[in-house]
Amino acid sequence: MDQEERWKSGKAQHENKAFPVFAKINRMLKVTERYILNTQNGLQNLTTTVTEFVLLGLTQSPDLQIFLFIIFFIVYLTTWLGNFTIITTVITDHRLHTPMYFLLANLAFLDVSDSSVTAPKLLLGLLTQRKTISFNECILQMFFYHFIGGAMAFFLVGMTIDRYVAIYKPLKYLIIMNQSMCMGLVALAWLGGFTHSAVQMGLLLQLPFCGSKVLDNFYCDVPQVIKLACTDTHVVELQMVFNGGVLLVVVFIILLISYIIILVKIRTHVTDGKHKALSTCGTQIVVVCLIFIPSIFIYARPFKKFTLDKVVSVIYTVITPMLNPMIYTLRNAEMKKAIRRLISRMLFSGKKLKT
Repeated sequence: MDQEERWKSGKAQHENKAFPVFAKINRMLKVTERYILNTQNGLQNLTTTVTEFVLLGLTQSPDLQIFLFIIFFIVYLTTWLGNFTIITTVITDHRLHTPMYFLLANLAFLDVSDSSVTAPKLLLGLLTQRKTISFNECILQMFFYHFIGGAMAFFLVGMTIDRYVAIYKPLKYLIIMNQSMCMGLVALAWLGGFTHSAVQMGLLLQLPFCGSKVLDNFYCDVPQVIKLACTDTHVVELQMVFNGGVLLVVVFIILLISYIIILVKIRTHVTDGKHKALSTCGTQIVVVCLIFIPSIFIYARPFKKFTLDKVVSVIYTVITPMLNPMIYTLRNAEMKKAIRRLISRMLFSGKKLKT
């Protein structure tokens, strides 16, 4: 020990003897310093970067998995076939080149896109025992899921506007609902969906993830993923519920009020084509309920686990996109005639090629 160190040591001993309070404070500071260092080391071990999540899927029974795979594979194929038929029919049949069918074709595209975000992962999970998804893939799946789902919610508002103009301004319908108006409604729907999804992902990505990596679902979604964050998520959950659930409830109420007003107008004032108008609005109301009621059940409440969550998720992500084209084709005589014409043209062209 050199002279300077001996002098400092002696000075410290002298201060400790002369000022016992300083000595106690010094010992407390050293203990606090050791505690902080230990806490930091513990947090570093706790907040290990999550690289993947494990999806529990729908069931762990191999036999039931095979059965469900067959069922959902048929449902997914039917979804593609039904919606693709609507899109092709609207594009190829000039009689359907109207605002209502233009919007219907866009809804069919949204249904296919929505189903394709979750259904392939569901089918793949039913074929494998270990169901994993990388962190980045999980984030992308959630982004596109909420992007398309949000766009669909706003898009249904656009379809309601179309029906309102058709009933209340029939003579000016084609002037008001021109190509620019229709394209604008579609663009606004996609923009609204993008904004909603970007906000959801922005709130989620600011959270640290650690500990458990198990998601009790067949796809990545906000209510399950946010529970794996290693911090208090109460405030973020409230923000997400407001951005998702409250928005859904408000839009749903607006749509129901709008359709009630339209139906009252049809029943009291419309004489020509009343049955067709009632059928069209009734179809859209059924579709609105199929989309909004399951979504509100999932997102318009605190993110707590309920036994029906998986069932509702299956209905919303897999079943509803298949039912929408069926509802529109079964209740729309003009669409059914157009599909028959499309099939006839395809068969006729096939026979010509053979000859």
